[in-house]
Amino acid sequence: MDTVRAADQLSAKEHSKGMDKYMRDGTSRALALDNRGPIKLNKDGTLDEAILEAYWKHGFYVFKEVIGVHELAELRADIDRVLREAPKEPTELIQGLPAAGAPGLKRPPYRFAKPLSDPLGGTNRNKGRHPVKMSNPAPSPNSPKWTVELLHGNLHLMDSCLRLYGHPRLLAVASAVNGPEFVPYNEVTFLKEPGLGPSVAWHQDGTTHWDAADWDQGAHGFNFMTQLYPSTAGNGVWVVPGTHKLGKVDIPAMVKKSGSEQIREAVPMVCDSGDVIISNRQLVHGSFANSSSDRRVTLNAGFFPHKRVLGVSTSQLDGIEEVYTAHRIYARSRIIALAINARQKHFPNEVPFAYAPFKNRGEGILWNENSRESLLKNYNLDDMYI
Repeated sequence: MDTVRAADQLSAKEHSKGMDKYMRDGTSRALALDNRGPIKLNKDGTLDEAILEAYWKHGFYVFKEVIGVHELAELRADIDRVLREAPKEPTELIQGLPAAGAPGLKRPPYRFAKPLSDPLGGTNRNKGRHPVKMSNPAPSPNSPKWTVELLHGNLHLMDSCLRLYGHPRLLAVASAVNGPEFVPYNEVTFLKEPGLGPSVAWHQDGTTHWDAADWDQGAHGFNFMTQLYPSTAGNGVWVVPGTHKLGKVDIPAMVKKSGSEQIREAVPMVCDSGDVIISNRQLVHGSFANSSSDRRVTLNAGFFPHKRVLGVSTSQLDGIEEVYTAHRIYARSRIIALAINARQKHFPNEVPFAYAPFKNRGEGILWNENSRESLLKNYNLDDMYI
C-alpha cells in the first residue's frame, strides 16, 4: 500500500498511546455499571425484572456466556470462510458467494473501507447521522489498500448465523423488550481487524420516530451484538449511557464540551467472546479506529416493536421510499420462524422459542434446501429501516 502520512497525522502506535488513559478510565466506568450478567428468565419464560430495569436505565446490557464453545467455533469458522472468499477491493465485488451455497445474491455482501479511516464522520452518508469526523491514524506502510468493515446478510451467508438468530433465550429477551410480536430489522457483521478497522463516528440510529407524539426510549428498537472475540476499549463500541432517553442529541456540542472526540461520559461496551450485548439504537454510540492489536467480530441482529413498523412510511439509507404493510412484516418475520427450526434441528436438546406471530397460523416453516432457496436467499432485500 502506498501510504502518504500527513504531517499532523498520528501513527497507529501514537494513536493507541494517546487513547490509553481515556480507555482505562472508560473501562473502569463501564465495569462499575450494574448492567452485566447472565440471561435470567422467570419460570414463565419472561425476563428478570432487574435486567429490564438496568437495560432501560443505561440503554445497554451485557449478557455473559450466552454462546457456548462449540457454537462459537462454528460461528468463527463461518466468518473466516466468508472472508476468505472476499474480493481484495471494492472494484472486484461480485454478486454471490458460491462456496457459501448462495450464488446470485442481489445485494453485495461486502462493504470496504480504507484502513483506520472514518468513512462516515462529517459526511452526508447515512442521512448525515455522523456529524463529527473522527481521528484517522496512519496505517502501517504494509497495510492493504482496503479492509472489509462490514458484511450484509449474515443469515444467508452463514448457516451458523441463521441458527444463532433462533436462539431461544435471546428471542425471549427480544419479546420482553419489544413485545411478543417484535419485528426484524437487519443482520450484519462488523469487522475490526487489528491495525486496520475503521472508526464509526458518533451517532444515534433511527430516522423515523424522533418527532412522533408517542416517541419513547424504545421507539427505534435495539441491536443484539454477539461477540466472537473479546470486545475491548480499543476495538469495541463506546456509548453514552442514558442518552436513549434524551431524543436527538447535539453530538457536535457534546464533542466540543469534551474538547475532542473522546466524549467524557462515554464508556466502552467491554465483554468476552461468547457474550451478547443488547444495545438501544437511540444511544449515542461510536467506535474509534482500531489501532489496537485485538480483533473484533460482532454479529448484529436488530429488532423493533411491531407498532413502530406497521404502516410506517420511511426511506432506506439509499433513499428508496417504502411503506411497511402487514404483508411485508409477515414476509420478513418468517425468517425468525425459519431460524428457530434450523436451530432446533442443530440443537435438538434445546426447548425452541415460540414466536407469537406464528403460534396459531398452522403453517410449518421448515429449514431445508428448498427453504434456503425460496425463503432465505436474498431475504435481506426485505430488511426494514425506521
